Amino acid sequence: SVSSPLRRASGGGQRVLSASSSSSVNMPCGDRDSDQTAEGDSDSLSADEGSDFEDSLRHSVKKRAAKRPLRTTPVAKHPKKGSRMVRGHGQKDSEPPTSDLFDAVKAAKSDMQDSGEYPLTAPGPSWKKFQGSFCEFVKTLVYQCQYSLLYDGFPMDNLISLLTGLSDSQVRAFRHTSTLAAMKLMTSLVKVALQLSLHKDNNQRQYEAERNKGPGHRAPERLESLLEKRKELQEHQEEIEGMMNALFRGVFVHRYRDILPEIRAICIEEIGSWMQSYSTSFLTDSYLKYIGWTLHDKHREVRLKCLKALKGLYGSRDLTARLELFTSRFKDRMVSMVMDREYDVAVEAVKLLILILKNMEGVLTDADCEGIYPVVYASNRALASAAGEFLYWKLFYPECETKMVSGRERRRSPRAQRTFFHLLLSFFVESELHNHAAYLVDSLWDCAGSQLKDWESLTSLLLEKDQNLDDVQESTLIEILVSSVRQASEGHPPVGRITGRKGLTPKERKIQADDKVKLTEHLIPLLPQLLAKFSADAEKVAPLLQLLNYFDLNIYCTRRLEKHLELFLQQLQEVVVKHAEPTVLEAGAHALYLLCNPEFTFFGRVDFARSQLMDLLSDRFQQELEELLQSSFLDEDEVYSLAATLKRLSAFYNAHDLTRWELYEPCFRLLRKAVDTGEVPHQVMLPALTLVYFSILWTLTHLSGSGASQKQLLSLKDRMVAFCELCQSCLSDVASEIQEQAFVLLSDLLLIFSPQMIVGGRDFLRPLVFFPEATLQSELASFLMDHVFIQPGELGSGHSQEDHLQIEQLHQRRRLLAGFCKLLLYGVLEMDAASDVFKHYNKFYGDYGDIIKETLTRARQIDRSHCSRILLLSLKQLYTELLQEQGPQGLNELPAFSEMRDLARRFALSFGPQQLQNRDLVVTLHKEGIKFSLSESPPTGSSGQPPNLAFLELLAEFSPRLLHQDKQLLLSYLEKCLQRVSQAPDCPWGPVTTYCHSLSPVENTVEANPQGYPRSKKRRTEGPSRQQREDISSSQEESLQLNSIPPTPTLTSTAIKRRQPLGGLEEMEEGSPEPELVQSQPLSGNQRSRLSSPQHFRTLLNRSGPGLGNRLTRLSLMEEDEEIQSELSEEWQDTDKHSSSSEHGLDLLDSTEMNLEDL
Repeated sequence: SVSSPLRRASGGGQRVLSASSSSSVNMPCGDRDSDQTAEGDSDSLSADEGSDFEDSLRHSVKKRAAKRPLRTTPVAKHPKKGSRMVRGHGQKDSEPPTSDLFDAVKAAKSDMQDSGEYPLTAPGPSWKKFQGSFCEFVKTLVYQCQYSLLYDGFPMDNLISLLTGLSDSQVRAFRHTSTLAAMKLMTSLVKVALQLSLHKDNNQRQYEAERNKGPGHRAPERLESLLEKRKELQEHQEEIEGMMNALFRGVFVHRYRDILPEIRAICIEEIGSWMQSYSTSFLTDSYLKYIGWTLHDKHREVRLKCLKALKGLYGSRDLTARLELFTSRFKDRMVSMVMDREYDVAVEAVKLLILILKNMEGVLTDADCEGIYPVVYASNRALASAAGEFLYWKLFYPECETKMVSGRERRRSPRAQRTFFHLLLSFFVESELHNHAAYLVDSLWDCAGSQLKDWESLTSLLLEKDQNLDDVQESTLIEILVSSVRQASEGHPPVGRITGRKGLTPKERKIQADDKVKLTEHLIPLLPQLLAKFSADAEKVAPLLQLLNYFDLNIYCTRRLEKHLELFLQQLQEVVVKHAEPTVLEAGAHALYLLCNPEFTFFGRVDFARSQLMDLLSDRFQQELEELLQSSFLDEDEVYSLAATLKRLSAFYNAHDLTRWELYEPCFRLLRKAVDTGEVPHQVMLPALTLVYFSILWTLTHLSGSGASQKQLLSLKDRMVAFCELCQSCLSDVASEIQEQAFVLLSDLLLIFSPQMIVGGRDFLRPLVFFPEATLQSELASFLMDHVFIQPGELGSGHSQEDHLQIEQLHQRRRLLAGFCKLLLYGVLEMDAASDVFKHYNKFYGDYGDIIKETLTRARQIDRSHCSRILLLSLKQLYTELLQEQGPQGLNELPAFSEMRDLARRFALSFGPQQLQNRDLVVTLHKEGIKFSLSESPPTGSSGQPPNLAFLELLAEFSPRLLHQDKQLLLSYLEKCLQRVSQAPDCPWGPVTTYCHSLSPVENTVEANPQGYPRSKKRRTEGPSRQQREDISSSQEESLQLNSIPPTPTLTSTAIKRRQPLGGLEEMEEGSPEPELVQSQPLSGNQRSRLSSPQHFRTLLNRSGPGLGNRLTRLSLMEEDEEIQSELSEEWQDTDKHSSSSEHGLDLLDSTEMNLEDL
């Protein structure tokens, strides 16, 4: 209900509030403690001094009574009629006995200590509104009493004493509420004091005016009344100042450093309002120091209140003159807060520095500003925009605005715009802070958007002949032009910058549409000229071709601008023929794709131009190909020309359907010759591979319609299989770039032609489904080992060319790994091949950890049991490799074995806390691991341990995921397996000892309660008979399969958790503490020998009594399953539903795009 927190506060609750909230936060800062001691004096005892509430309240009452001055004015001498309290038999008493107040507060204190909620923190919209209403009540109270009861001596004095005492309470609710009331009361008193100050000034002016009159016009009664009024106002002001002093010293001085950040924020917010409204009294260094000290607060909300309070002060030029000393002392802290870890605090810090820059000239030095400039490239847009505004006011505004007369038209003069762009170029080029001007444009967009949208000035600078711009400045200016056009057309910041906004307002959308029309009309005639001027420079022409993405292309028709379209198509053809760089070709192909829309009326012209260009490129390719196939030697120019033609065709084949030019056959003949003879240069093979790949995809696009014939499908299948065989041959090529390209194309084709292609009602494509052979799968895995899982190199600072090259290589390796993982998850490759990936999880965690983790998670969603077997297989493979390299002697002491142990620990953590859900998986993993460790016997005539025995140490990392009863069963199983070892070792077997300790009941696990439910009490049962114990003991190995219990319904906990400990093991669970990991004590040689030899192994198992297998009965298992069934069935149902839903919802693995900024 709405009133429940308040009722609990007054009527008692059930929860106890921690008393630790009463302690204050001590934040030493220079001479702060001494100043606070002098300021606080002894008016109020703070909670951190351990004072009792009643003593503090009595002390405050006596102090106020002793300090109260004698009243001589009639207005304040007597209270108003009816203001006295009537008690008993008509007796009048001006003050109630303090014992009643103490008793009421004591009762409320005892009730409030049991309640965890109070109105100021209670959830719900009604209680959120309560705080505002409560503050309004305090304001209204002072407003109604400012002419009468405020100076009575009883109401306000007792209220201040009550609030002062409550603010020192150890109860958080009292302290928070009373501090809020006291600060709001202080704010209202400040307003009253300000009114009194104004009245005094008016009274003084009236008195001076009356006294300056001539003797005949002067009124003595008027002068006497003005003197009495001034005396009354003076007394009232002294009274108000006394109240404010009592509140400040008794509440603020102690509570501005309270342990609760909410209380500290209240104090700082109110003192800021006092300084703004009554600056003559409060805007002094003795009050400003509290805000300066609190700038170092560790909580975001408090720092935010400090900055907002300072913004109100620095925003007025009249107040900045009094802030010089404060600014000199705390300027460094304010500048450093630009790098605050909380974005909203950093934004307010930048806005505060903007006000300092505007209103206090010369305060911020160049060194201070240089620390703010890099923030314009921050990922948070609000922070970057604030820094952009600071940059604008510091560098651009003084040069561009102060030289001209005020007025909008003069401010838009071409000279000012040129100055602006020159300054922008100088800042971007000379600062060398970033490589992309788009982020600088976005940062300045809010404050200098009108200048950035002056595309006329931008294009005139680029097209004029006598420009004084070097090559770098021209490239930067073109990038600024493209960035401003994109920002105006799309309305969202560049990639990687966080906005927090969901969309544009209708007004913003209207502005965006108008800007798009304006830029299109202006740039359509000028774009051919820009392309003609910069056509020789690939770095400049590529972004110019991207301008077409942001045009309203309908304007070509509506404005009758077809002649400019013809000029553009001519320039585009020249650029494509002239350049072979991928960026230029991709930009040109995409620009032509945008124009080749059949809905446009000019589609015929554009299609004709495209056909002309493709005919030119195709004829040139056929001619050069014949020369290559016929001649035995080609010079470098001929090779370069053929490679460039293939690159142009490949770029356009990516965006346009070039099937009618029949490029598949000649390209396949070229690749066949390259594979057979090796005489084709690598720079020719790369685009040829891509051309064949695009040809297959475009053919598949045509056949995806339901009208495809069986012959066409089989023809495409033959082409695809032939290309896959060709790519498989390329995997063994000498050049690494050929190998990587073949791997990427092969992985994509195998994924496209996997069984996924018939999903969604496309069963007619079933003849195209292709499954790779075992040899191809093995070659793909071998390629991954040779090209991806290589020794990771150390990256430097990231600024050198070598570091950039390493980063690009790492991105390429991540692409290769992601392609292989997608083949695994979509069933193209055998899932067992994932062991080649998982075994490198720990070693390459920094480079590929996110991809491998995502693959492991998806594999577990597909088949949990198979995934656990793959994890064990990964460890087996690593162990076998190390065993073959180093031999069995001292294997567990090698660094590589320690890395394997870390990998096993990471695998164990991947099972999560759901022990019941993973019970059968972990037990099966242990059983298979035990079999592997004892699978090979020691050499004949040798007294050493089995070569695989050290694998038990890796297996011990999975022991914390076992239940107690499963540990006992595994110990029994290990005993039986050790008994089959033909030779007993004369020396202790360390791995067996380590593994046994991990399975010992004393060795605790993370088992506490897997799902967080309270452990239910188990009913004790009588032990089974001897015959029953013998029967159960004879079937211990079979019990590891966890299927000896009759079948139970699915989606219930009994289907997962089927056995629980009884007897002595149960007492150990309930009576002994259970830390998560317990280090086993080292053993002596004799102890280790007795524990690790097979003939003494039964002593270790039976040390705490009969084995668990001798205590299990079917009845006890069924009873325990019934107890936990109702608690866990619902959660397992939710888990199974989640797993099943994610099994069918696999999407392409996008891990290659995850967390790239961490690099």
